[in-house]
Amino acid sequence: MTAPSAPPLLAAAAALHPLVPGSAFAVHPSTVIGILALAALYAWRARLGPAGGPTTGQRAAFVAGLTVMFFSLNGPLHDLSDSYLFVAHMVQHLLLTLVVTPLLIVGTPGWMLRPALQYPWVLRAARAVTAPVAAFSIFTVTMIAWHLPPLYNLAMDVHPVHIVEHLCFLVASTIMWWPVMSSLPELPRLGYGQQMLYVIAVALPMSVLAIVLTYADTTLYPAYASAPRIWGITPLQDQQYGGLLMWLPGGLIFFGVASVRFFQWARAEAESTEVEGSEPK
Repeated sequence: MTAPSAPPLLAAAAALHPLVPGSAFAVHPSTVIGILALAALYAWRARLGPAGGPTTGQRAAFVAGLTVMFFSLNGPLHDLSDSYLFVAHMVQHLLLTLVVTPLLIVGTPGWMLRPALQYPWVLRAARAVTAPVAAFSIFTVTMIAWHLPPLYNLAMDVHPVHIVEHLCFLVASTIMWWPVMSSLPELPRLGYGQQMLYVIAVALPMSVLAIVLTYADTTLYPAYASAPRIWGITPLQDQQYGGLLMWLPGGLIFFGVASVRFFQWARAEAESTEVEGSEPK
């Protein structure tokens, strides 16, 4: 009898396993359960929404977010980050905070979330945590705290703590992106100029943390100092590469968002000027 073929997602993923020495593509049930729960919740809300549900673009963004989450938390990247390289762990964290959550926000129309806001305490709490200063603070404290050696090393030693770490990153980054990407008038976005200042402000503490990691003259995380060496990367180089990854590509994402908002702001101002100029005197 011919064996059934693997699902396309796992078949594509399996081709990547040679990246990690001696490993097959590992799938972790806790991540699959979480991803399937999000997908089921989305499908349920889509059926209860207006005719047609989310747009094709919104559905594609949400599926893309779940797909990136799956590949971030399973397979070669997970194995590399857990057992070999700090820089792989940094890739994982940046994907979760700077790719996955923006895609999920873009993919979730405001009407899906509005029913929860009918409860006054939920609306008050949502407004409190998504206010710019609060959102900035929550994300910054979360990012820095989990990269301090005591907490980071605890997460590496105790797997349930590691799961909590990733959940904290997902929640904190969702809150952080809300003032820039909100689809709810009840929890509005900042104006274009304010968004530019906000994302640049968010990038600054991450840059400071990245500089500390890049220029530290000792390894801060024992799990990687004693990990098997692959690809000729020393523990200190590994830490430096991770810091550079947070510093440059991570920072560029924020400055890219600021640039997009600048051009949108300029276009909106130009269109407003044209409308005013065309009005009869």
